Amino acid sequence: MTQGKGQQTTKTIHDVIRANNVKELELIVGRGASVNEVDVHSDDKFTPLHWAAFSGSLECMHWLLWQHADMDAQTPKGWTATHIASIRGHEACVQALINNNVNLNTRDRRNQTSLHMACAHGNSFVVHALLRGGADINHQDINGWTPAFTAAYHGRLGCLQMLVKWGAKLDDVDNEGNSAAHLAAMEGHLPCLKYIVSVTRDIASILGARNDQGDTPKSVAEQFSKENCCTYLDALEWEQDNPEQAENLAFPAHVAAYNGDLDHIKLLVEQGVVNINERDERGGTLAHKAAGQGHIDILRWLIDMGASMDLTTQSGETPKDVARRFGQLACLKILGGGTDKIETNINRNQNEPSRSRITPKEEERHRAKQRYEELEKQFDIAKKNYRQLGGQLEDDNKRDIIEQDLQKKIEEIDAQLTYERLKREKRESELDECRHEIARLINTLRSMEEKRLQSKHRPSSETRQHKSKKSSTTTSKQSRRIEKETGLVFMRKSSLNT
Repeated sequence: MTQGKGQQTTKTIHDVIRANNVKELELIVGRGASVNEVDVHSDDKFTPLHWAAFSGSLECMHWLLWQHADMDAQTPKGWTATHIASIRGHEACVQALINNNVNLNTRDRRNQTSLHMACAHGNSFVVHALLRGGADINHQDINGWTPAFTAAYHGRLGCLQMLVKWGAKLDDVDNEGNSAAHLAAMEGHLPCLKYIVSVTRDIASILGARNDQGDTPKSVAEQFSKENCCTYLDALEWEQDNPEQAENLAFPAHVAAYNGDLDHIKLLVEQGVVNINERDERGGTLAHKAAGQGHIDILRWLIDMGASMDLTTQSGETPKDVARRFGQLACLKILGGGTDKIETNINRNQNEPSRSRITPKEEERHRAKQRYEELEKQFDIAKKNYRQLGGQLEDDNKRDIIEQDLQKKIEEIDAQLTYERLKREKRESELDECRHEIARLINTLRSMEEKRLQSKHRPSSETRQHKSKKSSTTTSKQSRRIEKETGLVFMRKSSLNT
């Protein structure tokens, strides 16, 4: 604010916050400025906390929150500091507000929450922070749009994937009967449309869904001249009308790439059965199949073998586009489109003091406990602020050491499991050899037994003659012995007849 020509320029509290100057902020507030002062020179009527969220002045935001600045103050449009930080993509500022238990479901004039704003502007890290902070994932704005509908309309694929993984519903409709597929097709956002189809079990319901005007996603895309979406939806309709040709199993390498069978792929490619860039009936290659299912080892092997990663399918997708559509971040990073993943830890402590007041001494004890809990809460917030500014506490070092020890133990257990698995495979191989040997011996014994039985039932002529002679000799000896003992004479039947 300028006083006049030749005079010094007096900075307001809003100026020092935009410059992220905490020392001057303390001086200005010490001279009587309010931490909730509205900027009359701004059309949006920002408070200091709004300006901190707008400019990403994290340290000033921490200081204002310590001074109990109003987190629920709204601009004429109904925006709170959380709305503004979500629009600007300042994840650290959103996290600072969450740490101070801000209401994440405050609505603006269009009934939109901070999550709607983050999805509309494609700030996926802010979306992640809001979801972990407890934001309502299925809240509808004035148009009946949930955050997922907002992401689909604006073509924010990353936000849409995250919302679906957190349980967002895609089968609802807005106030005009439009589904998420209608909105994506209307704006020509093909990746979002493909993702909606991929996560929906009943594709026919998407193709045949009609809004209040009787339009399907395809007819909406035709009205707004979105040719890419029309081509894709035509292909889907053809697959629905020709199910016998939609899934062709004449491509064994593609099936192996889809199932993650690297050894089978190596065998087919190295023996020359298939080409490493072979296309199926839809123009997809092995890399497309592996990227869509997240098989990193197959994708790396294909890249090492010189497979082309620029070939497109009939829908115009490269393997990188397929990996992005299915949310395969590891494959996307290998193919050159990955982003670093930032994880945010949110610990919210809600302590409700006891309201019982019986005696003055108990009231004193209650006030002391309440003060202790308040200081403990502020101490916890101060630690989180310190970490947000890049600091590292002693507890963090201890936690890192514990995590390293656990990781080392996990690696040792994995090595032991690998050893035991190899040992078991060796024992199974030996067991198979023993079973084969037992089967061979059993067959040998059976053949020998059969030969013995055949020889027993079919004796030779010499054996029969020898048996007859031996029988007659034995009979004559018995006759002579009986005659000697009894004095009787035995005669043959032929002699008696004579």
